[in-house]
Formats: sequence, structure tokens, C-alpha cells
Amino acid sequence: MEQEKLIMMKLKKRIKMNKNILLAFIILFGNYINAQENTNKPKLVNEASSNKIDIPFEKWELNNGLKVLIHEDNSDPLVQVHVTYHVGSNRETAGKSGFAHLFEHMLFQGSEHVEDEEAPRIIAEAGGRLNGNISFDRTVYFQTVPSNHLETILWLESDRMGFLLNAATKEKFENQRKVVKNEKYQVQMQQPYGMSGEILGQALYPPSHPYNWPIVGYMDDIERATLDDLRNFYLRWYGPNNAILTISGDVQSEEVIPLVDKYFGSINRGPEVRKQRSKVPRLSSDIYTGYTDNIYLPMTDMVFPTVPNYHKDEAALNILASLMGQSKKSIFYKNFVKSEKAIQAFVSHRSRELSGEFHFTVLTYPDWQEDLGIYFNNIESDIRNTIVAWEEQGFSDEDLAMVKTEIEAEIIDKKRSVA
Repeated sequence: MEQEKLIMMKLKKRIKMNKNILLAFIILFGNYINAQENTNKPKLVNEASSNKIDIPFEKWELNNGLKVLIHEDNSDPLVQVHVTYHVGSNRETAGKSGFAHLFEHMLFQGSEHVEDEEAPRIIAEAGGRLNGNISFDRTVYFQTVPSNHLETILWLESDRMGFLLNAATKEKFENQRKVVKNEKYQVQMQQPYGMSGEILGQALYPPSHPYNWPIVGYMDDIERATLDDLRNFYLRWYGPNNAILTISGDVQSEEVIPLVDKYFGSINRGPEVRKQRSKVPRLSSDIYTGYTDNIYLPMTDMVFPTVPNYHKDEAALNILASLMGQSKKSIFYKNFVKSEKAIQAFVSHRSRELSGEFHFTVLTYPDWQEDLGIYFNNIESDIRNTIVAWEEQGFSDEDLAMVKTEIEAEIIDKKRSVA
């Protein structure tokens, strides 16, 4: 009961403050507000398609640009809330890497009306869970709770979006800088193949390309970063007009939208954000790079730059990767694993917002010490020969139908939960 009273006091404090701001605005611009009253309400943008494997949802937009997606699923009394900021390391610049990842940590450190560690405690006591993650292109925070706690989650997330900077102290910044440096060391530098992505990015993308540097950033950039640098980065990219709020589960749209507007509607719109143009690297010749590491199984990775998200060729490339090397029937499995040339061999494709990558990856036995150069030359030759053999061999209609079915089944399986 004491915990609930404390939460309600903080909610009332926030609401009272928002009313004061609104009152001042009406006094100054009363005639304008009256004339435009209806346009400031959340508006329904569209409803989803009726495709049989699509999830039905409504898309709304607040006056400050926040986009809201609502999916009703009343099968269980649960709700998941996602806040997706359209910012990752792709919005950084050379020399200032790691800012988005550092802010992913900072946004877990409390806000103006939510003390440190208070949000995790509130969610845990409600029987829920929370987490967050970051990629090259976006940062996501999510919570799953019993649906009767939705309003509390909306308050917590709105406070994080609109009232973070006053709580972003020098002490918190220095503490999270240490955490990030330790994460870089433990998760990337000390893990098998942990540096392969960073080495690949430097070789495949030019120095000015946002995919050239790792998401976690470079140590030198993290060391040079100041609290003011982070504040400016936050103000530039973490406004409501650069975010999507997704609410999925045991909810009713007509009840949710007023709550969303209540907590998020008064947050100021951030600077305008333009969609980035795709930046697929063009290679004039083959590039060879590598590094030595304390690993048992040597890895060879042949990578081709491909298309960005939603390009017309993305789906075809995903299917191609499945056909060539994602099952025991595939040619890569037969030519490398079944023939005992390698322990693992697979083909993968992933598109991101600015570019994509098509990988032929082979992990082989640890007998390369005698002559490293000859060893990798032989593996490269085997990969190229397998690609040529697949071109000549092709695939059957049955193989294609099976891969399509597997991909559809995977998509459907991911939609079994509100999470």
C-alpha cells in the first residue's frame, strides 16, 4: 500500500505540473487553442492489413509526433510496452562512437521523478520484467506486466522520455562509462570471435560510414566523451517524434489512447529527424583482412555487401541464404560438415537500415598452425568452388517451397506471444 501511495503521489505531481504548463499556454494563446482544439488530439493514422499472418493493430500519432501502435490480444491478462527510439550507432559520427550505447545504459539510471533502481523494483513487484537493447539502427526498451499495471508503465516510460536530463548526473555518467568499458572488454574483446564484427566493419565500410565502427564504440571515443556531449546527443535524437510506442496485449484502444496522451502528450517535440539514405559500400576489388585470437576453431567469413531493409531483393536474399546453407540438406553443410572439412558451415543474410551483408561462414578444425596462409587460401577456394557448384546445381521447386514454409512458420511462431 505504501508503494502504491508513493506512485500515485508522483503521478499527481507530474499531472499537476503538466496542467500548469498547459494553463500558461492557454493564457497566452487562448484563441488559437480554442480554434485548434480538435487538431491537438491523437489521430488514428491507419489500421493494419488483413494479411493472414499479419498482426492486426491500430496506428496513432500524437501532436508531438510520437507514433503509437496498439495490438489487442485479450487471451492473457498481460501487456507489453515497447519504446523504440530510431537511433543507434548509425546516428553517430566518426570520433564520437559509442554514444547511443552509452545512453542505452543511462536511460536505466532513473529520471527526474523516478529514482535510481526504482523502475526495476516497481516492475518486479508487479510481477513483470523489463529489458532493453541496441542495434546499429535503433534502441528499444520493453516491459511485460499484468495489464492492470499499464498506466504505471506509461508513466515510467514518459518520465524517461521527457524528464531524463535533470537526473543525468556526472556521477551516473562516470559510473556507466566504467560499465561500458568493462562490457567492451568482457563481451567483445575477451569472447571467441568477439572482435570479428569490428574488424569486418573497418574493412567493409569506409571510415565515414556509421557501420564502420562497433555499436559499443571505440575506447578512445568513450574516454573523450563528456556529459555535455551525451546531453546534446540525447536532445538531438530522443524526442517523441523520433520514437514509436508499441502496446500489445490485454488492452482496449479507446482506453489506451487517452492514457498515452495524458503522459506523453505534453513532452516537447524534438528536432526534426530525416530518414537516412542507404549507403551500400561499393568494392572495387576483393579485400582480405584478419586477426589472431585465443580461439580453438579458426573461422573464415566471406562477406558480400547487399541491400538495405525493405529493398525488393531482401526477401530473395534471405531465401537464398536458407537454400545454400541453413539445413543439413544444403550444399554448404554437405561440402564442409558432412565431408568432415569443417565443424560448422552456414550461409546467412541480414539487411540493416543503410546496407546489408551476405555471409559464407566456415569454422574448421584446429590444424592450421603449420601454414596459416595456405590454410585460409584452401578454405577460400573451397567456399568459391561450392558457390559455383550451387549455381550449376540450382534448386528444386520443392526446396523453395520448403524454405518459404519454414520462414512463414518462424514468423508465425514469433507472434504467439504479446512479447
